[in-house]
Amino acid sequence: DVTEVEFTFCDMNEKFFHGIKTLLHSSSTIYAAQSSSLSDVMIDNVSVGTVISTEGDEEGNVFAFSSVVNLTTYGENNAIKYLKQQCLKSCPAEHKKDLSVVLSGKTKRPAGFLLHSRMVNLPLELVLVLHQQLVLDMDWAVDHAQGGEEERKSLDFGAFVRLAPAQQQQQQHGGGSKKGIDYKYFDDEIFASNAEFTYTIDAPTSYGSDVKPMVNVIVLTKTGHRAAMEEIKQMVGK
Repeated sequence: DVTEVEFTFCDMNEKFFHGIKTLLHSSSTIYAAQSSSLSDVMIDNVSVGTVISTEGDEEGNVFAFSSVVNLTTYGENNAIKYLKQQCLKSCPAEHKKDLSVVLSGKTKRPAGFLLHSRMVNLPLELVLVLHQQLVLDMDWAVDHAQGGEEERKSLDFGAFVRLAPAQQQQQQHGGGSKKGIDYKYFDDEIFASNAEFTYTIDAPTSYGSDVKPMVNVIVLTKTGHRAAMEEIKQMVGK
């Protein structure tokens, strides 16, 4: 028997806490210890975040989520502090000054951590709409700001930082091989190709796993993020 499922795009809600936490925890060990706190932050950040669930869902099932957590608003949250520390401690010297500014929470236009995760084999069309919906959320927040120009600027993200789950792989190159990055999510590779800069850090080791977990830190401007969105759209064929 084939069971038809109608997916729906929902605002962040407390009923999705466990589903968001589970997906975030399983996406990378960099998020595992902070998954509860980060899930709380995303739910609190209701204006910029989307969950894919199912029509008529009462159990809080989550098939995917995406959110941008404002580093000015949530900069003192311990989980956000932890992610900032992980980014900065292994940042190459040539990027450290720029990244410190981005993560400071004191930029004229805010920066945010781009968080997303999903179940394996989620249809590509839904991945595209998930990211598109997040852009609509950000644009809506700016357009409906009540506090004039200053508030609009405070909601208009100028930069995004993505800690993308990945692992190292050997790639054949010119008769030899070199180390490359294998992303868990194809869209993160597209974000990386449109980034101002990227670099790789080690993620905490997973107990009982032989695979060395890594995270690629991707720093995007708003322009780079929108360009990546166009590439994802072309890839999906929409």
